[in-house]
Amino acid sequence: MSTRLAVALRRWVDSSAEGDQTRGDPRGIDWPRVVPFVALHLGCLGAIWTGWSPFALGLAVALFAVRMFAITAFYHRYFSHRAFRTSRGWQFVFAVLGASAVQRGPLWWAAHHRHHHVHSDQPEDVHSARQEGFLRSHMGWFLARENFATRMRLVRDLARYPELRWLDRYDVAVPAALLVSLWMLGAWLEAVHPSLGTGPWQLVVWGFCISTVVLFHSTFVINSLAHCWGTRRYATNDDSRNNPLLALVTFGEGWHNNHHRYPGAARQGFYWWELDLSWYGLKLLAALRIVRDLRPVPQSILEAGRRGRRRQS
Repeated sequence: MSTRLAVALRRWVDSSAEGDQTRGDPRGIDWPRVVPFVALHLGCLGAIWTGWSPFALGLAVALFAVRMFAITAFYHRYFSHRAFRTSRGWQFVFAVLGASAVQRGPLWWAAHHRHHHVHSDQPEDVHSARQEGFLRSHMGWFLARENFATRMRLVRDLARYPELRWLDRYDVAVPAALLVSLWMLGAWLEAVHPSLGTGPWQLVVWGFCISTVVLFHSTFVINSLAHCWGTRRYATNDDSRNNPLLALVTFGEGWHNNHHRYPGAARQGFYWWELDLSWYGLKLLAALRIVRDLRPVPQSILEAGRRGRRRQS
């Protein structure tokens, strides 16, 4: 028992460590790796004891927004689809921000997403609601043993950067640093600015646990709900749908049928009336010369979409 516990602890720190994901049913839940995921959800209940403050709530919203943008614009549109370019330095900065969202490392995330696009809603797709049911498509898939490892053959272009490989291997490092930083900030504010009514554990609960859990499920719905609920402008070979409500929550990712029609575009709201906050953020970064070469949607696809919209109306 002590040996298995040591292996589990090592795998929480070092995702490349061998462990029980190589034993048993590959589709089964990798229970030792589930513990931190469950703990984050239980940590939200801490608000019963810590209460809330305007500062803690504002920090939780800010961390949600920054990390959602890092996931949607960089983990998804940049690392997974190479929809624009940036420098190596900024690539690392946004990889760190994405890693703070507690959705594993950039290579793991991009590799599984690229696999999804190749096999979308087919038997090989590990998070298809059609194939696997809603709950597994929403979150069960990434808790399974078979999906623990990074599919390195799919991200050779990213794996040549040692700093990205480090973030991928030690995927707990950045979230742990964020948690400790929030605790220290709360302790300092409690001592120096008591009028804010906050403290170390309140910032951990709101800034880390609640903000992260809301971020989790806001991004997970693109794998689950966005393949079940919404409209289909394009006749893609999958169940992807456009949903303006999901697009609002996920900074543009809810225009999912658009995305599956042309995954390489830097924007997913193809038309001006389709709100895509991540696209506007990327435009701002381009104006600041942090990113460049934002890949557009081909005119032929835009015209086909307009014709399809007229037919639907």
